[in-house]
Amino acid sequence: MHVVATAVFVALFVLVSILGFLSARWRRGDLRHLHEWGLGGRRFGGWITWFLIGGDLYTAYTFIAVPALVFGAGALGFFAVPFTVLVYPLVFSILPRFWSVTKAHGYVTAADFVAGRYGSPTLALVVALTGIVATMPYIALQLVGIQVVVAALGFTGGHGLLGDLPLIVAFVVLAAFTYTSGLRAPASIAVVKDLLVYITVAALIVVVPIKLGGFGAIFASIPRTHLLLPPVKAGNLGLQSLYPTLALGSALALMLYPHATTAVLAADSPKTLRRNLVFLPAYSMLLGLIALLGYVAYAAGVEKLPDMQPYFRRYGPQFAMPGLLLHFFPGWFVGVGFAAVAIGALVPAAIMSIGAANLFTRNIYKAYIKPGCSAKTETEVAKLVSLMVKFGALLFVVYLPVKFAIQLQLLGGVLVLQTLPAVGTGLYTRWFEPKALLLGWAVGLCWGIWAASRSGFQQSGYALHLAGFVIPAYIGLYALAWNFLVAIAATALLRTLGLADATDATVTADYAG
Repeated sequence: MHVVATAVFVALFVLVSILGFLSARWRRGDLRHLHEWGLGGRRFGGWITWFLIGGDLYTAYTFIAVPALVFGAGALGFFAVPFTVLVYPLVFSILPRFWSVTKAHGYVTAADFVAGRYGSPTLALVVALTGIVATMPYIALQLVGIQVVVAALGFTGGHGLLGDLPLIVAFVVLAAFTYTSGLRAPASIAVVKDLLVYITVAALIVVVPIKLGGFGAIFASIPRTHLLLPPVKAGNLGLQSLYPTLALGSALALMLYPHATTAVLAADSPKTLRRNLVFLPAYSMLLGLIALLGYVAYAAGVEKLPDMQPYFRRYGPQFAMPGLLLHFFPGWFVGVGFAAVAIGALVPAAIMSIGAANLFTRNIYKAYIKPGCSAKTETEVAKLVSLMVKFGALLFVVYLPVKFAIQLQLLGGVLVLQTLPAVGTGLYTRWFEPKALLLGWAVGLCWGIWAASRSGFQQSGYALHLAGFVIPAYIGLYALAWNFLVAIAATALLRTLGLADATDATVTADYAG
């Protein structure tokens, strides 16, 4: 047991927990209404929105998984950096339009918008279900981040539920302040989380390289095959094609996740969103430094250190960044760094559970189970569903191997990307027919699951053989291509047969704010 590190960790965890509960009184609103509980009343200004979106997109698992991928796979792991650079220009004009139309009609979810735009509750239902399914393993991975640092503190002696007791306590705290404070809790905690993360990463990227002789010595100790993508050979593009498609596909999928749309809709205006999208790339600079930690851990040989080997046997490369903290820093700073990871899990996990709960309540419960429910009932259902979602993620982490959560999260990106034709194009055109979008969604979904199953859901790439070339690319993009092709062909056919449906609850002015 690392006593000093544990004391600092617990103190910071208690601090943010208290802050989470007190958030219910911040910018007071009637929390019996879903837009107040689930969107913070749409009143978050520039600074809070910046911290909220950043804390939402750059999760605890980011700080664990990105260095782990660079540590284990080398240069491929850096795809996470260009995809976050790509995403902000892509959504600079899209998200303000999305905010404006949802504000005009009181929409709380992307599925609400789809229902209004296309007049199709069924299409809205599949968008909602896809978002919920894709979010569940994502929440589980945040709990995995907490599990890794809790184990590193020394809580590894127990078995079963006793061994996972610290994780269960963290879950209970997360569930409690999310239930009482809604989105206000992660919004206020995100400020503390980001400050701790910046401090931790700055210390790691400065102190450890100095102790290892500088970055020149670090890169000199890493094999060339780990530093560069392999070249094209015999017509097989290999990682040369997989790398950019992973970056592009991940960028397109990122803002389709329910937690991302929830954070976006909580802003107070389109101007606030645009201003944030200009400055959010600052997080991408931080992410580049986080990715470098994978090489730093590789050069330091942390997996070979006797006191680190038990952790690496259990968690593999995911222990690369925690291993650096444990080996190179005093106990009090280890507590700060591990608290940054754990708190970095609380923020996105809370937003993810709220986003999933909003989808279930608005687009399943209210649309199909109890259409005439009151605003108070709607919010109570959302609170209960947010608890159930977190509880399901907890069971997943406690009883199933971590690799299953990782595999399902990879699949979740493929699934959520198939909602792009309905949500993304719907912000600019009503040309697509809802039945055609449903068919395209089904084809893209089925193809994506089939392609992922070929590797046992362990790889995110699919190798297409075309004209003598082998073109590996992100499964989600290939599935999206099938999705669009089917939707375009089916829409053209329906319009030719005179079966087009012109239902649309929105007007052009709604998108301009």
